[in-house]
Amino acid sequence: MGFAKYMEDNYSRYHGASIVRGREHDPFARGTDTSKEEKEVGQMKEQSSKLKDFTVAEARPMPVIVMADVSGSMSVDGKIEALNLALKNMIAGFAAESRVRAEIQVGLITFGGEDARVHLPLAPAHRISEVTPLAAAGRTPMGAAFEHARKLVEDKEKISSRAYRPVLVLVSDGMPTDDWEPAFDALCQSERGQKATRFAMAIGADADVGMLERFANDPESPVFKAHEARDIHRFFRAVTMSVAAKSRSTALSNNVPLMLAEIPEDDDLDLDF
Repeated sequence: MGFAKYMEDNYSRYHGASIVRGREHDPFARGTDTSKEEKEVGQMKEQSSKLKDFTVAEARPMPVIVMADVSGSMSVDGKIEALNLALKNMIAGFAAESRVRAEIQVGLITFGGEDARVHLPLAPAHRISEVTPLAAAGRTPMGAAFEHARKLVEDKEKISSRAYRPVLVLVSDGMPTDDWEPAFDALCQSERGQKATRFAMAIGADADVGMLERFANDPESPVFKAHEARDIHRFFRAVTMSVAAKSRSTALSNNVPLMLAEIPEDDDLDLDF
C-alpha cells in the first residue's frame, strides 16, 4: 500500500468514524453544518492525490546474458585476457547507469571443456562487486550454453514479467563440439527467447561465422568479427553503450529495437592477438 493511500484510508476510517460517534452522543449535532467537514475531507483527498503523483515507480529489470566461449583456443593470443577485461568494464559501465527507469542486470554463462555452467548468476550490475576471471581449456560445448540460457530467460522467478526483453550476447572463437542445434532451436523458439535481442561476436579466423549469423537477429547489428584483442573490448563497449542508451530512454518500451551503437575506437588499449 502506498503512503498516500495509507493516509487517505486512515483519515476516512478514524476521522469519519469520530464524526459519526460525535453526532450520536451530541443531542445538538443533528443540525450541524457539514460543509466544514466535507471541505476537510476534500482537502485530505487532494493531498493524497498529490502524494500519489510524486510516487516513483520501481525500475524495471533489463537482463543482459553473456554466453562466453572459454575453450582451449581462447587461451592463446591474449583472447581470454581481453575478454576478462571487456566483461569487467561492461559491468562497471552498467553499474554506473541511473536506475530511474531500468535496472540493468547481468548474467554470465561460460562454455568450455565438457560442459557449460553459470559463471555469474543474474544480478543487478551495481551489486556485482567482482567476477572470477575466466580461464580457458577444453572443447566448445555451445549447445549446453544455449540450454542454460533458455532455462534462465524462461525462469519467471529470476526474470519477472515486469522485465524488459532480455539481451543475449554470444562470443566464440571456434565451432561447437556438441549437438548444439536442438538446444539452439529450443532457445530461439521459446516464449521469451524469440523476443530477445541477440548479438554475436566471432573471434579470429576459426570462428563458425555461419552459426553465429544464425544467432544474431538484428539486421542492423550483424556478427562482429574480432581480428585482434582490442576488437573484443570494442564490441563489449558497443553493447554497453547500446544497452545503457536504451535504459536511459524516456520512451522505454519492449517495442523499441536495441541496436549496437557505432563500434568505438580504443586507441588507448595495448591489446593484440
